Amino acid sequence: MITEDRAVFRDALPEGGRLIGLDVGTKTIGTALCDAGWSFASPAILVNRTKFTADKAQLATLIRQQSVRGIVIGLPLNMDGSDSPRTQSVRAFARNLDDLNLPIFLWDERWSTVAVERQMIAEDLSRAKRAERVDKLAAAYILQGAIDALVNVPLA
Repeated sequence: MITEDRAVFRDALPEGGRLIGLDVGTKTIGTALCDAGWSFASPAILVNRTKFTADKAQLATLIRQQSVRGIVIGLPLNMDGSDSPRTQSVRAFARNLDDLNLPIFLWDERWSTVAVERQMIAEDLSRAKRAERVDKLAAAYILQGAIDALVNVPLA
């Protein structure tokens, strides 16, 4: 199941459970994990993109090791909310993960990388340090935004 509707995703996980957040880029996939109670998100590993099969295997291993119950993927919409070629690529990526049999939530990530970059600049991190951390931190930012929205969904 793939959805952009937070109530549908929440209903698919009535007991909660650990989530993984993904910031899918062309060269890397930033990952983050949250606790089972959906309180806080933390950066996890950075997957260097190779072939999709290898990338998926690495993600599946992390999902299994961390007892993940659901997947949140950042959806890079245009500023006006429309799809771009990048958005379509991320949607295809999500469809290719669907056979992991976990609910997948596509979450608007329009400002995630900008917000993370600004924070790292404010912390005076060098350009090299920012480059190595941005995707994992963006994944955590995406996941935190999603879990904050999910805990505020009225129960049916």
